Amino acid sequence: MRVMTVNPGSSSLKLSLVVDGTEVERAVFDRWDGVTSEPLRRKQWPDLDVVAVRFVHGGDRRAPAVLDEAILAELGEFVPLAPLHQPRSLMAAKYAMFGSAPVVACFDTAFHTSMPEAARMYGLPKDLTERYGLRRYGFHGLSCQYAMRRITEMVHDKPGNTRALCVHMGAGVSITAIKGGRSVDTSMGFTPLEGAVMATRSGSVDPGLLVYMLEQKIISAEELSDVLYFQSGLAGMSGTSGDLRDVLAAPDTKLAVDVYVHRIRREIGAMAASLDRLDAVVFTGGVAVHNRNLVGDITRGLEVLGITVVNELLAAHGDRVISPLGALPRVFVITDREELELAEQAEFAVARIKKGVAA
Repeated sequence: MRVMTVNPGSSSLKLSLVVDGTEVERAVFDRWDGVTSEPLRRKQWPDLDVVAVRFVHGGDRRAPAVLDEAILAELGEFVPLAPLHQPRSLMAAKYAMFGSAPVVACFDTAFHTSMPEAARMYGLPKDLTERYGLRRYGFHGLSCQYAMRRITEMVHDKPGNTRALCVHMGAGVSITAIKGGRSVDTSMGFTPLEGAVMATRSGSVDPGLLVYMLEQKIISAEELSDVLYFQSGLAGMSGTSGDLRDVLAAPDTKLAVDVYVHRIRREIGAMAASLDRLDAVVFTGGVAVHNRNLVGDITRGLEVLGITVVNELLAAHGDRVISPLGALPRVFVITDREELELAEQAEFAVARIKKGVAA
């Protein structure tokens, strides 16, 4: 099956052609404004069987869905919860629907619908949480699913046997606890703001601090959203773009990096507490794959969890185990290949439709 995968990021657009499970061509458009469809017009492949579009937020949907106007309208309601990504996915999907191939939405949130209620709930009044759906959704699910599939291939194990932490480090950062191939807890919550410090996002901030800023009229609600999503994290602390390459190249940014590393370590420790044992820790995402020294800095603060790495393995390339032979937990670095997960889920959705099963 020929699948075109569309992965809108917060500042880029990745398009891939996946044929029978193998990526055969890729195009990456950096600094995409998320408004123009020009990259999609520029790079098209003929004779497509299906188009797969990554959506950060799918609400309570547990499986990919073949898009129609009604589902698009439903997904549009989640724009306020994922303002960096959701509008870009909607635009890309609407453009793709002008073609003849079916368009399938694949959701990062779907992987986390397996979380137990205790991990999904906030300590807020019950009537509010039930009326407005105020709960933890989780994100980066597609990345986690591919990473788990890849490590079980590498060690010839079954996903159900592994208790793992998936540490996704891109512009966004999340840590997910996985048991039996299912998410049981994750650092991101109602929005992709919760958890670790990120490129331009703040991560978790004392809610009392935010209330204080609003009450004292230090900032307006509209300004607060912009600050938390676009002006905080590494960008805000370092005075740079927030791209780690810019941060590391700039002077006087050590504290910003130290905070970033500390908060990732802290989230890893918190997520480990949701597992009954720890078999594997998987680092994935562009920042993790291309910044081996940073991964080393993070792991060197996690000896309390039995996590150790070998410098020579850390300095190598490709998908690999970087922990000592025979040591548990195994520590992996895995190249993020969301396009392969998107293609697999799209094929699954189309097959279900052909069999007459609702998406």
